[in-house]
Amino acid sequence: MITIPAQLADAVDEDDYPARLEWLAALPRRIDEIATNWGLELGEPYLPGGQCAWVAPAHRESGEELVLKVGWRHREAEHEAEGLRFWDGDGVVRCFATRSLEDTTVLLLERCVPGVALKSSLQEPEQDVVVARLMRRLWDKPLGADHPFHPVQEMCDLWADWFEQAFEKGARGLDPGLARAGIATLRELPRNADRSALLATDLHADNVLSSQREPWLVIDPKPFVGDPAFDPVQHMLNCDARLAADPGAMADRMASLLDLDPARVRLWLFARCVQESLHDLTMREPARRLAR
Repeated sequence: MITIPAQLADAVDEDDYPARLEWLAALPRRIDEIATNWGLELGEPYLPGGQCAWVAPAHRESGEELVLKVGWRHREAEHEAEGLRFWDGDGVVRCFATRSLEDTTVLLLERCVPGVALKSSLQEPEQDVVVARLMRRLWDKPLGADHPFHPVQEMCDLWADWFEQAFEKGARGLDPGLARAGIATLRELPRNADRSALLATDLHADNVLSSQREPWLVIDPKPFVGDPAFDPVQHMLNCDARLAADPGAMADRMASLLDLDPARVRLWLFARCVQESLHDLTMREPARRLAR
């Protein structure tokens, strides 16, 4: 009996996209088929789980401890397997097998043991240091010309398009001038970067787990190529209290830890706060403060 975590089910219901609803309905059968084909014994899925994938501990008859991830195929996570194989265990979990279906991506991953999230292990200032060290390692690996990864510019343009369409329908309380400035910045920054690297784009303290192989390993990257100053923003967006208290100071701290231009990190944080503020009202005040 395959259990679907409530968070995944709720996210699919809220999305209300027919193809995704069909994907969720077929998911238990698909997981059973994959487990049988790969000779896996499955445990209960991790809770609360994600919004786009079913993830559970697994093991083979040999006793090898693994993780099975079966996800809805979407653009942001399209090249997770390729990214993990590119980094090849250097600061990230290893990917041992993958299968790509029309609407589904399947990954067989290294299991982090004990697997405690950085978010619940250290205070946020110490989390900053761990996250920055991991980011530096990921950026340092040279990327060849024949890589499969999309530019971060494509993702930012798509976000900007969605924002503008939704904003035209009405965004009560969001200053139009601030909205225009933020989305213009979101479009401009990827185009004027003077450096490029393979980015994780979703590296934050909940996506870093304790491990025996290394103290900390990154999980769930969403690889895109682009400006390294983009990468620390998701971590900062997850630090609610500090983001509300002094977003500029937090941006400056991450820039210092990563040897990045602090003005550029502030601009990325401003752009993302504006983008998120359409539906997340808590992002509006940090956006206003960063715009000063």
